[in-house]
Amino acid sequence: MKSAEVQFEKITAKTFPKGPDTLASGHRACQGCGEVLALRLLLKALGRDFMAVSATGCMEVCTGPFPQSAWEIPWLHVAFENAGAVASGVDAGNTILRRKGKLPDKRIPVVAIAGDGGTADIGLQSLSGALERYHENFIYVCLDNEAYMNTGIQRSSATPFGASTTTSPAGKMSKGQNTWKKNMPAIAAAHNIPYVATATPAHHLDLMNKIRRAAAIPGPAYIHVYAPCPTGWKMKAELSVESAKLAVKSRVFPLYEIIDGQYIINQKVDNPIPVADYLKAQGRFRHLAEEDIAMIQQRVNRDYEHLLKMAETFQGPLF
Repeated sequence: MKSAEVQFEKITAKTFPKGPDTLASGHRACQGCGEVLALRLLLKALGRDFMAVSATGCMEVCTGPFPQSAWEIPWLHVAFENAGAVASGVDAGNTILRRKGKLPDKRIPVVAIAGDGGTADIGLQSLSGALERYHENFIYVCLDNEAYMNTGIQRSSATPFGASTTTSPAGKMSKGQNTWKKNMPAIAAAHNIPYVATATPAHHLDLMNKIRRAAAIPGPAYIHVYAPCPTGWKMKAELSVESAKLAVKSRVFPLYEIIDGQYIINQKVDNPIPVADYLKAQGRFRHLAEEDIAMIQQRVNRDYEHLLKMAETFQGPLF
């Protein structure tokens, strides 16, 4: 069966899970944190019957400081750089235990959770090796707040061009981050895995159903979640969800899936808002001049047109 034909129970507004959260309300995330909102939606989508592997980062620090934990499911804290490898190993261990009759004969989803630093930078080698082992079943979720927020808002390779951080500060001789955001979904897709997707906490049903599809598809899956950080982005806490909506409406962060190599755009944006409307609420971009914003707009337009061509012309998987 092709991955696109895999059956799973979709969540609608009427069937939204009503049960208690598996992430306790006593976590330490900042007000308006987009990461913890996405994480709670992920947990609601999967319920209690799965295992989580959490790399060092904002969500690990906020939810699991010893001797306390906000997690009410099996949860494993691992190093910054090896969430992919450990998730792969946990799945392999589960397979052995099932063969020995020590676990029920059913798939238990294993979910690796890491930030953009632990994914695009420090953990990229580990993630690449894990995705290469296509016979193992795990979901890798990158909660992307576009910098190393936990350790002081340092830039990562997922930090967008022009953003001011503590290690790419804006000033007389600098416009902030001077490189473009690394395209992690495309890098994951280049491993020929069966499922890749993008999501945001503002589009909650889309995010939850992508998690459920990933859990149902055999083999590794990668989901890249846009996760606003009011603290690091220097914006009001109540604008977190709105920021995620604007990212999609401006084409800065398109919502799409790559199923068996086929690009599928989930929400086409035919009449986008200007990128400037997305940038203006975030203090990290406040220093940018009109010509800088125009250059970013041009890049966003180019990347979105490329995505449209990938969805329109791709004829099938390479594997």
